[in-house]
Amino acid sequence: MSEKLTALVLGGTGEVGKALVQELMKNEAFSKVILVGRRKTNVEHEKVHEKIVDYEKLDEHKEVFTDAQVGYCCLGTTRGKSGAKGFVRVDRDYVSHAAKLLKEAGCSQFHLVSSQGANKGSMFLYIKTKGEAEDLVKELDFPYLGIYRPAVLLCDREESRPMEKCTQLLMRGFDWRNKLSVHTYTVACAMVASTLKTAASDNVGEKKVDIFENKDILHLGME
Repeated sequence: MSEKLTALVLGGTGEVGKALVQELMKNEAFSKVILVGRRKTNVEHEKVHEKIVDYEKLDEHKEVFTDAQVGYCCLGTTRGKSGAKGFVRVDRDYVSHAAKLLKEAGCSQFHLVSSQGANKGSMFLYIKTKGEAEDLVKELDFPYLGIYRPAVLLCDREESRPMEKCTQLLMRGFDWRNKLSVHTYTVACAMVASTLKTAASDNVGEKKVDIFENKDILHLGME
C-alpha cells in the first residue's frame, strides 16, 4: 500500500476510541486522523485534526465527513448515564447517521465497535440496540465493513463505573484463557490490522462484511 490513509474517528474520547487514536497516530500508514466529537480533546499531534459537531444536527456538518477513506465508530454511552432513550439515540441513531454521511461521502471502509451477542431480536435493550445498529450500517453497503463484538472490555476508565470495575477484576482473575474479556488496546489493534489488510487486498471492488467475535479480536489484535 503506497497511498497514506485518512481516518475519521467517532467516539475518540471513549476507552476503545482513545486506544485507537493512539494506534493511528503512531502508524505510518495513516497521514491524517480526524477526531469528530461534541467537545475538544487534549490530543495534540501533527496528524490529528479535531472537528466539533452537534450529533443532533449531523446533516449540518456534512463537510466533516468528506475526506476519510476509513471510518471508525467507537461511539457509546450507558443506560445509567443517558437513560434508555438516550442510550438508543447514541448507540444506534448517532452511529447509523454518521455512517450514512461517511458512505455518501465515498468512504470505502467502516469499522464499528459493537458488542458480544448483538442481536436486534433480543429482549435486552443493550444487546438489541447494538444489533439494530449493526443492521442499519450493513444496509449502507460499504465496500468494506468490519464489525467488532468484544466481550468484557478491560481498561482503566477515567469515569467511575463501580459495577464494571468489579467485573473487570473478576475477569482478570478468572479469565485465564482470555475467552470472556479483551483489553481495549487489543480491540484498537485489531481494527487497525483489519484496515491495513483490507487496504492491501487485491480484491478491489469486492464488497465484504467481516464480523469479529471476541476470539477473533484477540487473534487479530495480537498478530
